[in-house]
Amino acid sequence: MGGIIYWGIIRTGLLILSLWILYDYIEYKIWFVIGITTIYGVIIHPAVIQYQMFRDKNRKIIEGTLCSTCKHFDETAILCLKYDEHPKEDYVPCDAVDWEPK
Repeated sequence: MGGIIYWGIIRTGLLILSLWILYDYIEYKIWFVIGITTIYGVIIHPAVIQYQMFRDKNRKIIEGTLCSTCKHFDETAILCLKYDEHPKEDYVPCDAVDWEPK
């Protein structure tokens, strides 16, 4: 999940720089429309696609493991907050000893 945010910040910086350069060469009405569409096309849409890919990749862990029903499980990072470890389909960080229902 951190990679999505990292690349979103990188794309935002590059987009701000490129839009700032284009500001002097393009009429304001057109620049505004280009700015809005590039924000969606360069920042928002790729982040949504990356998040969907992240969810699909980790769907089995989120829906089918013991960790996913525990109150210490962070679904957004696929992380056991108590042990600060990433559970896998065949690995439970606490060995079900510290499991607590949500």
